[in-house]
Amino acid sequence: MPTSQPAGNQSDAHGHPHNVRIYKQYFDLIADGRKTVEVRVAYDSMMRIRVGDLLNFTCHGEECLTRVTRIGTYRTFKEMFGAEDVTAVNPNATEAEQLRAIQAIYPPAKEALGVITFEVARVNADE
Repeated sequence: MPTSQPAGNQSDAHGHPHNVRIYKQYFDLIADGRKTVEVRVAYDSMMRIRVGDLLNFTCHGEECLTRVTRIGTYRTFKEMFGAEDVTAVNPNATEAEQLRAIQAIYPPAKEALGVITFEVARVNADE
C-alpha cells in the first residue's frame, strides 16, 4: 500500500546533505528542474532519508543540491507508477520505457526490498 510523507522542516541528523550518485541522463533532468521525483529501492540508507533532508545528486564531479519535499513508499515499481506522475520521474520516456529502464538497474531481488520515491526541489548551495 502506498504511503506518503508530507513536507516538513526536518533535516538529517547532522545537517549535511545525503550524497546520491545518479546516471548522467537523470542528473541533467534534475539539474534542469524537469525531473522532480527520484526512484530508489528501499535500502536502509534510503529509508533514513526524511522530508526536509538535503539530497546532493552527483555525477562525474557535478553536483545538484535538492531538498526532499515528499516521500512515497511502494511494494513494486508498477505500484509506484500507479501513484506517481510518470513525467515527474522522467519527462522523456513513457511509463513502459521507464519501467524497463528501472528494472534493468534494479533486478527483482532488489525490487523486493520495496520502492521509495523522493520528490525533490532544487535549492541554492548556501541555503
